Amino acid sequence: MSSTVSRAIEILELCSEEPRSAAQIAAVLGVHRTTVLRTLLTLQEAGLVRQTQAGVFGTGFRLAALAKSAMAHFDLRGIAHPHLKELSDRIGATVQFAVPDRDRIRYVDKIEPRDSIVLNTEIGGDAVVSTSGVAKAILAYLPGTRRREILDRTAFERFTERSITSRDAFERELTRVQERGWSFDDGEYDDLSNCIAAPVRDHADEVAGAVSITAFRTRLDVDGLRHRLPDLLATTEAISRDLGWRGGSE
Repeated sequence: MSSTVSRAIEILELCSEEPRSAAQIAAVLGVHRTTVLRTLLTLQEAGLVRQTQAGVFGTGFRLAALAKSAMAHFDLRGIAHPHLKELSDRIGATVQFAVPDRDRIRYVDKIEPRDSIVLNTEIGGDAVVSTSGVAKAILAYLPGTRRREILDRTAFERFTERSITSRDAFERELTRVQERGWSFDDGEYDDLSNCIAAPVRDHADEVAGAVSITAFRTRLDVDGLRHRLPDLLATTEAISRDLGWRGGSE
């Protein structure tokens, strides 16, 4: 990448964080103010930045329009699927991907290799919020309002002796998920299966979904699944980076 293009990208990123003057940007980048101003004026002419007040530059309306158009064409499942397939092939286990959708958590992809557990979940179907690992991994990181919208319609039913049957207990579990960075379902919906799950993040560092690894409890319990945690986290990080997430890059 040329230095000119690289500098323009850095300037756009700085202006998108908050409006800044040429002098402020020059101080951050360690370059001459005149160099920054020349790039800013070029970007302004293209509509990618604009002056929010005299000498102070923020995000341009054209950049906002381009971002909206790009997001409208994103195929989240298409982006995630190759990573899910690679994970499933590598560990020989069932892998699922779910996303928040208004007041629900929905499955958008599932891979069930031969000899792995076959689940009754459906692509496009709802996750059982109170038991599923993907729901916990998503809800732990959703903003408070969106989390409440989902939990307000959740029935904390007892499916097995390990089910979480109260909202308070579930909220406490979400706090533990935040502390660990991953979640699990230890036979909470049925006695046959268990899983571990971890969140996927987008360009704005917001949770975009979650990936889970599911296995027969008799073959691989939660402690056994923890040995697959590095594989799971490598997959969720790869998907996140494809979505523009930049966390951990510094």
